[in-house]
Amino acid sequence: MSQHFDFAIVGAGIAGASLAAGLAGHGSVVLLEAEDRPGYHATGRSAAFWTESYGGPLVYPLTDASFDFLNDKGFLAPRGALTLARAEEAAGLAAFIAEFTALGVAVQPLTRAELDARIEGLKDEWVLGAYEPDCCDIDVAALHQLWLGQAAAGGAELVCRARLAAAVRQGGAWHLTLDDGRSFSAAVLVNAAGAWADEVAALSGLGPLGIQPYRRTMCQLRVCHAVPEDLPLTLGFDGSYYFRPEGERLWLSPHDEIPSAPCDAAPEEIDVAMAIDRFERVVDWPVEALEHKWAGLRSFAPDRLPVYGFDPRADGFFWFAGQGGFGIQTAPAAADLGVRLLLGQPEGAVDPAPYSPGRLI
Repeated sequence: MSQHFDFAIVGAGIAGASLAAGLAGHGSVVLLEAEDRPGYHATGRSAAFWTESYGGPLVYPLTDASFDFLNDKGFLAPRGALTLARAEEAAGLAAFIAEFTALGVAVQPLTRAELDARIEGLKDEWVLGAYEPDCCDIDVAALHQLWLGQAAAGGAELVCRARLAAAVRQGGAWHLTLDDGRSFSAAVLVNAAGAWADEVAALSGLGPLGIQPYRRTMCQLRVCHAVPEDLPLTLGFDGSYYFRPEGERLWLSPHDEIPSAPCDAAPEEIDVAMAIDRFERVVDWPVEALEHKWAGLRSFAPDRLPVYGFDPRADGFFWFAGQGGFGIQTAPAAADLGVRLLLGQPEGAVDPAPYSPGRLI
């Protein structure tokens, strides 16, 4: 006979772990993780930072509402974010600054002279900038472990090597079969499967919402320049690169979004080469060595907003997916919102309406 739970959560990355921590104590919870360990994919490969402008104005409420939790529990370290622009991008940069300033975000316009004071060796074409002083690094591993620990302490059960093969709604419960033949049942099935979210929906007899995984490339460089400890997260306004210090090294991305099937993502040589080429067009810091490279998948709904809520097509099927690259910086507020929706509690700090799955059906 299969074990029965109140909530079965597919995926034990930051999304599934945060929900399990919030639901533990309100019912029985099982976390079904397809890999050997939780957080193997997007969560474990993130160069995460908390910055209010990331994801756009409709993601900002989740980011803003997550700050106190992340800061009070010591998961944030001050970094600052520096966006670089060319002369022809002046109008777009001004609109960016105005849009987020109106939301209450601290964004300071910078001249070329002010950029030179913040970053040495800047190439001539980067003449304008915007600085966000409140940007922080996030200790992703510690945050993930906190929620896994809280979930376990509350009685949630973590099952690894548990890849879903089928899910059928019958008799008021979801009956789940894994690819190794094990089975579980649950009143509510939570789809927190990241890049596999649409696949989980299909295995449950539901049509997809169009959540598309995209590959993002990262690499670690040793450069012929002392990397300042206080170097801000540095981004191109055109979305073609970002880099930040990691000890005495640099973490660099070409900010790529390459459509991918759900998989164990690996970096392509051409994308790594593109990242280095773009970096060398920004600053005069010759690259000594490529020390490490990796890739992860970021998953977006068609409108690039997350998907949180019950699916109107099937009883007890809950979406918690489509978090793109902002899933970690918004995780505390998203988890609070998700738990409230799952338990039928009053709305909290963030309005769930923009993130409802119904908008995509």
